[in-house]
Amino acid sequence: MQNNTALLVMDMQLPVVARLGNPETLLGNVANAIANARAVQIPVIYVVVGFRAGGPEISRQNKIFGATKDRLSGVNPNEMTKVHPRLTPAANELVVVKRRVSAFTGSDLEVILRAQQIQHIVLTGIDTSGVVLSTLREAADKDYRITVLADCCGDADKEVHRVLTTKVFVSQAEVMTLADWG
Repeated sequence: MQNNTALLVMDMQLPVVARLGNPETLLGNVANAIANARAVQIPVIYVVVGFRAGGPEISRQNKIFGATKDRLSGVNPNEMTKVHPRLTPAANELVVVKRRVSAFTGSDLEVILRAQQIQHIVLTGIDTSGVVLSTLREAADKDYRITVLADCCGDADKEVHRVLTTKVFVSQAEVMTLADWG
């Protein structure tokens, strides 16, 4: 682990975690990754998907978010972006709000990484086929060094998770387990 590294904990919000059948192992692994990063003073940056009340950022043409636009009218935006209580950010840790699938899109993540001279990002989160894939692809195009902690990522489709972490991600990132990382 290097001093120009940051651990990204992505989309680990209550409603997102609830979509997984049994999230306990994943939550434990991510909690351990956070503890490992904190122990060696690697910044932990939380990335959450969030929208303003009523979702003015959401186009009805967007296949992923468009269907949720009507449901957002009565939702408190602050409640929607709360990180799962097992992974609560420390007082000094940043929470970045994004407006799309990638951690970079509609957020200030890249500004934060540049300001802290972060060149290596370690990815964790839900869904492997969503935020992890999109963030990995965009980060690779931005020339970041990328590590994916396979057992700290989850997806409702276990086969998609397996294919991504064993066949797709390896062309642009180092893929390893939590035990190998720290």
